Amino acid sequence: MKIYILFVLTFLLVNIAVAQNETTISKTVANEFQKKYNAKDYEGVFTMFAKEMKDFMPHDKALAFLNGLHTEAGNIKERTFMKYPQANVALYKTTFERVVVALFISVDANSKINGLMVKPYVTEKLPELKRNISKLILPFNEEWTVFWGGDTKEQNYHVAYKSQKNAFDMIITNAAGKSHKNDGKNNEDYYAFGKDLIAPASGEVVMVVDGVKDNKPGITNPNYVPGNTVIIKTSNNEYLFFAHFKQHSIKVKQGQKIQQGDLLGLCGNSGNTTEPHLHFHIQNVEDMNIATGAKAYFEEILVNGELIKEHSPVKFEKVKNK
Repeated sequence: MKIYILFVLTFLLVNIAVAQNETTISKTVANEFQKKYNAKDYEGVFTMFAKEMKDFMPHDKALAFLNGLHTEAGNIKERTFMKYPQANVALYKTTFERVVVALFISVDANSKINGLMVKPYVTEKLPELKRNISKLILPFNEEWTVFWGGDTKEQNYHVAYKSQKNAFDMIITNAAGKSHKNDGKNNEDYYAFGKDLIAPASGEVVMVVDGVKDNKPGITNPNYVPGNTVIIKTSNNEYLFFAHFKQHSIKVKQGQKIQQGDLLGLCGNSGNTTEPHLHFHIQNVEDMNIATGAKAYFEEILVNGELIKEHSPVKFEKVKNK
């Protein structure tokens, strides 16, 4: 089958690191493009083009391209945001009725399409990682409780998500099993809020996000799901992912080499979270959009007061470094 390729001169794809969460502008424009394309409203698509796009692909040429693409590929059935290979250029894995393609849409400051490319979709060959090779300690010093952890949906809702399938959510609870004092309306009521979070293994800090506000308990922030974030790459190419730090509490910098046990920052309530807690998981690559989660085993920890070696904690266990 012939695949129509349009490469607009207003952008060139280069291998640089930029934000990996779809912006509202990109999402709105891509949704509108799909809606008009599927309706064969090619005039409507053309009105979405920026001036330089219209100059490169005038009206008749644009309509002929869109009509030809629809004849060959059919309607768009599914479109999944993958990443930004370049600033303002969003890559979507796009399933048409008859073909799967990589759809690139570049959007300018006026929410106009100034770049468009369609080419065959090639799945990246990613490294496999089933479990950690590096020896890990728990990422905190006190005794914490596993709120989500394990291999089943009952134990761990994360199993439904490829990159997070072996993730943990950790909180601190009192003798009655509660995670907070008073009425829990303030972050400071939660025992985990502001607690030190430490590096489970030595490595290099490859990503830091530290400007996301902490939520009020019960109110989530879906715009940046992980909130304030640290990712550590170990010498064994494991990516240790920490989410929901307290705003402006992170003590490490991107590119910094750190040692096991070093302070990373403080537990917070930023991102898509209803209460202060630590989200921790291991993945095979840095980019969460394409990563696969790996199981985390801690070398030697106390589990409900008993010393256990090579353990991956599960829901409701109380865990602490020995």
